[in-house]
Amino acid sequence: MVNVAVCIKYSIDVSNLKVDHANRTPITIGAPRRMSDIDRRAVEEAIRIKERCGGTVTAFTLGIPEARTCLREALAMGVDDAVLITDPLLESSDTYITSKALANALLKLGLFDIILCGETSTDGYSYQVGPRIAEILNIPCITYAKSIAISNGYVTVERDLEDRYEVVKTQLPVLITVTREINEPRHPSTASMMKAFKKPIKTLNAKDVGINGLNPQVQILKVFIPELKRKGIVFKDLPIKQSVAEVVKNLVKEGVLK
Repeated sequence: MVNVAVCIKYSIDVSNLKVDHANRTPITIGAPRRMSDIDRRAVEEAIRIKERCGGTVTAFTLGIPEARTCLREALAMGVDDAVLITDPLLESSDTYITSKALANALLKLGLFDIILCGETSTDGYSYQVGPRIAEILNIPCITYAKSIAISNGYVTVERDLEDRYEVVKTQLPVLITVTREINEPRHPSTASMMKAFKKPIKTLNAKDVGINGLNPQVQILKVFIPELKRKGIVFKDLPIKQSVAEVVKNLVKEGVLK
């Protein structure tokens, strides 16, 4: 049996994010939120591990009270228990505080053989929380997993490093961050969603997870939408082959092609 924890985030839905074009900044106040596709794959993988090996799956999230929404979705998918860390003090937490709070909650609520996270959040793209949790818990961390196999207290992970694949093996417990390619998440039925709304969600505050004050280690200086400028290069009155050759030549010059 393998006990799995999965950390998810109630992220800003960037596909529906509006932009203040005058200042070239995203409008985050009132923006819609949801569990990201990457985190849904982490939940799916946790459930698949339970189905193969037995055990339990517990979902954790830190966020505003409305973050219960993504925990309900995780419960409907097949997660056994859900934990929400919420506190006004934590609403401005950085990746350091978030990682510390989640790590302390994981320690408080049990011994987990595997902790799964998405490789990154889709609204912050810091790639920090998973590795930071592993560092705090002093356990191995394997990132960018595209497949996970468990046998005799060890986990073998195939990592997607863009230009190559890498296979690594380590003993449990371990924290693993997963990519979009690891699986295709299931869609919970209406009946499962209704059952999920009846399940309790354990709630912890800042004090419960050992956070008595904020000491941010990461400062975001600016978030802005880059200004796109077209080159305005036009090839006229040239044969098609020559036009294509000129386009390729310019793309190589700009470093787009090699």
